[in-house]
Amino acid sequence: MNAPSAALAVAAPVPEAAAGQRPLRILTFLHSFEPGGVERVALRLHAAWAAQGLDARLVMGRTAGAMKREWPGLEPEVLGPESIPSAHWETLWMILHLPRAIRRIRPDVLFCAGNSYTIVAVMMRLLLGKACPPVAAKISNDLTRADLPAPARPFYRAWLRIQGRMLDRLVGMAPPMRAEIAALMGAPGARIAVIDDPSLGEADIQRLAAARAAALAAPRGPGRRFLAIGRLAAQKNFGLLLDAFARMAGPDDHLSIIGEGSARRLLEGQIARLGLAGKVRLPGHVSPLDSELAAADALVLSSDYEGVPAVVAEALAAGLPVVATRCSVSMDDMLGNGRFGTLVPVGDAAALAAAMASIAKLQFDEREAREQARRFTVEIASHRYRALMEGLARA
Repeated sequence: MNAPSAALAVAAPVPEAAAGQRPLRILTFLHSFEPGGVERVALRLHAAWAAQGLDARLVMGRTAGAMKREWPGLEPEVLGPESIPSAHWETLWMILHLPRAIRRIRPDVLFCAGNSYTIVAVMMRLLLGKACPPVAAKISNDLTRADLPAPARPFYRAWLRIQGRMLDRLVGMAPPMRAEIAALMGAPGARIAVIDDPSLGEADIQRLAAARAAALAAPRGPGRRFLAIGRLAAQKNFGLLLDAFARMAGPDDHLSIIGEGSARRLLEGQIARLGLAGKVRLPGHVSPLDSELAAADALVLSSDYEGVPAVVAEALAAGLPVVATRCSVSMDDMLGNGRFGTLVPVGDAAALAAAMASIAKLQFDEREAREQARRFTVEIASHRYRALMEGLARA
């Protein structure tokens, strides 16, 4: 999505800090501007907090990445010299350099944007001790991780428990995550919050609705158009999607997979083996996604695991039904228990193909879908995060 428009929509009159008080200082740390749902939501929240008059600070390991074009006015502080290539060891790079930035900036709260950053947050607690500010950590992925090999699962469960003890607030992205966080991370209820993931702004919803209306009014050719969005990585299991599409695609059907990543060559080879050349597009990173969402007949999510996928909220805002794997405890909640899409077992190509073939038969109401999408707006979430962090700072 076009992040700056959504962030600017948040700006509203905010009372100035009382005399002698400075605004709440929040430090958000990210690796880069490389495209990712966790990073895009963090940038959206950062911009919203700044618009509300908070002292929002953003530090990054490096400023490379395609999302920089979406945020042309955003100039984060960079951790260490960018002349040193750090992309392949970015987590260690951040662990080494972030403590110095924390000591200098002295934030009231650290915002940990997702699961991939929790190791950094835990290390800050260990390295800084009592000097570490309280940490609010968003849980951005499914915690059960059934995809992990059996020998790795005990170590992973132990790691979740460590996070549950050391991070001050654990924020689930939809109501069903509360019980999952309590059970798997061992955190008491008082340290768990639920804030619907802000993957949209109200301006985004209005823009997507207009783009969809224009696309439906325009003439179009035969065939169905399926859309998938995400990093070309193992977690997204686009190989499963290609297998499913090959099983059900008619001569005029098409599939677009929007995103970039290390799995591109494998997917290109699979497309050739399945005889799907000319029917499947891999255009790379595309932003904004308005035209892609407006032109599609359905969004397909083939992931092995997710948290609360931003692309699903975007699809609902665009008025698209969704076909998805049961990759998250929150998927039923997001899809209105079947009103806005169909769920299939993880890893089941035949079930995914059947659901894609029949998705047009779903009794789908675009207006209701957009109301569902409004749960996931930065206008709501930024203020809820602010209240949570003000409570942490006072404590």
